[in-house]
Amino acid sequence: MTKLITVALASTVLFTSLTANDVLKGSGASFPYSVYQKWIKAYNKETGIKIDYIKKGSSKGIKDAKARAVNFAGTDKPLSPKVLKANNLHQFPGVVGAITMGYNLPGISGLKLSRAATVAIASGEAKYWDDTVIASANVGLNLPHEKLTFVHRADGSGTTYNFTYYLSKVSKTWRKTYGAKKSLNWPGDHHIGGKTNSGVAALLKQTKYSVGYIDYADASNNNIAMATVENRAGNFIVPTLKSFQIAAAKATLDPKKDFYAVIADPKGAQSYPMVAATFILVPAEKPEMNKRVTAFYSWCYSNGQEIAKGLGFVPLPKSLTDKVKTYWMQKGIK
Repeated sequence: MTKLITVALASTVLFTSLTANDVLKGSGASFPYSVYQKWIKAYNKETGIKIDYIKKGSSKGIKDAKARAVNFAGTDKPLSPKVLKANNLHQFPGVVGAITMGYNLPGISGLKLSRAATVAIASGEAKYWDDTVIASANVGLNLPHEKLTFVHRADGSGTTYNFTYYLSKVSKTWRKTYGAKKSLNWPGDHHIGGKTNSGVAALLKQTKYSVGYIDYADASNNNIAMATVENRAGNFIVPTLKSFQIAAAKATLDPKKDFYAVIADPKGAQSYPMVAATFILVPAEKPEMNKRVTAFYSWCYSNGQEIAKGLGFVPLPKSLTDKVKTYWMQKGIK
């Protein structure tokens, strides 16, 4: 009991001792890290307000939010209304991004990955680059008979959750066997893991004949080749801001459900299939602190669109940000 009281008091101190000039502390998802950092820098330049967001992965972000270890937390795996209520948290979306299939194939460019090939790579069924399931969509490419290495996240990750959610939509076998998870004991003996998306990027760059899932921003920043991937309409879609925007437009994020939704594999002939919204968690019992957090995201919604687009993220449409702001008002945090 004494330990519980001590933890509660420590959490209270963190949230009540901050003044208007103190630093807002955030942690969690690495998927939106690049855009959050640029937003934070621009917001500080305009307002003087300091924000510190540490990328730890969605799992640790959720833990920090539940433990009241930070003022706000980022997660790419949304929490259900039931879980939010149990932990006295509010949730709202920050931005929409995309997961790509980055690869390191010396001398090869223009790789296409079908839905079946993506599942086969993740499951370990495709062991070599010239496997028929990969080669069938790449007529004209001289794929080598080299064993492929699958690169994944080693830490609990919303990127992993969204990627495995996508695999579950594509493959009934994957859904029944593995499902959608933030962390996974990956099948096969062909895989290696890196912490955060930056770690995945580093492994892809240094490991020849590798392929793995990584957010678009980290792939772009590290000059990692990205595959053209097959969507649910059967079309092969290049990862571009336009194809992400088309996909994001299909998303339904309902404030009555605390915006709880996973938007991977949307309909649409030109929709990019691996898109994901990323979310912010704040403690319901600290409305005044939360108003500082929502003031930042309100500024981002209005002023950060070009920054987001420049990094390959999709800003939330005004129709959705209006709903978010109404949600804030209803929760008393705007």
